[in-house]
Amino acid sequence: MKRRDFITLIGAAAAAWPLAARAQQSAVPVIGYMDTASASTTAHFVEAFRRGLSAAGYDEGRNVAIEYRWSDGDYDKLPALAAELVRRQVAVIATINTPTILAAKAATQTIPIIFGVGVDPIKFGLVASLNHPGGNLTGVTQLNIEMEAKRVQLLHELVPVATSIALLINPTSPAYSEAATEAAQSAAQILGVRLLVLNASTEEAIEAAFVTLVEERAGPLLVSGDSFLVSKRDQIVALAARHAVPALYHRREFTTIGGLMSYGPSLPEVYYQVGDYTGRILKGAKPADLPVQQSTKFELVINAKTAKALGIDVPPMLVALADEVIE
Repeated sequence: MKRRDFITLIGAAAAAWPLAARAQQSAVPVIGYMDTASASTTAHFVEAFRRGLSAAGYDEGRNVAIEYRWSDGDYDKLPALAAELVRRQVAVIATINTPTILAAKAATQTIPIIFGVGVDPIKFGLVASLNHPGGNLTGVTQLNIEMEAKRVQLLHELVPVATSIALLINPTSPAYSEAATEAAQSAAQILGVRLLVLNASTEEAIEAAFVTLVEERAGPLLVSGDSFLVSKRDQIVALAARHAVPALYHRREFTTIGGLMSYGPSLPEVYYQVGDYTGRILKGAKPADLPVQQSTKFELVINAKTAKALGIDVPPMLVALADEVIE
């Protein structure tokens, strides 16, 4: 090699070294984020996730990147979405509900997974115990299934003359729907009322479910906390109003648009906790060493205007217990 060519080669390499060093320094960890809903319907929850992440020292666009994956209510997409994140070699996967956590769990046994799940994480084999999760999963349990009996009781207190209660579930999410049905059925038996289970995984099936509810004279309705059903809340609330059906929901988003009553965990708190745990993992914590947190804040919201339209006198005790009464 000629001396001039050698000097040119060395000079080019020397110029490249600082660039490579800067690229290495600028590399940021990547979070995989999965949700069964859509970006538009959960924007305020994602913001709570980012606040939790920021509390742990990470801000999107500054020292961390986030790869978002949304199934838009189509649970069949989840395995492929989870596989994409695994191929992307993300540092951690944040999942928000039962279908996403099950898809992520099936896709990897090594990448840390932080969940916000409504089912019992021990019963469903996600963790060995709440205090010592073991494996690559930990997160927050929303206690949604555990609260199902309370929701049945609230409906019974709201409409004490009803001899039956309907439960609307999405059968394409069997892990969650089966647990919810079992919990609601047990509560209904204790109260001495019949439970009518209505399946719906499409808009047409939701319409048909309300027709069946009216034909069966099932009385009040409990709507399962499923992401697909949440995405169809406008349709469900409108149908409940059209058929004069008293309904109780898991999330306040239903009540704020005219639903009668909702009772469930504070979801911003759940998303915040998932974000905080995700940040801790990025700092070096191991999922096996982070205890599963449990939701501590639950909200009872009553829409007084809707109650009046339905001709329902909400018991004073329920009004007193409510965190918010929408006039």
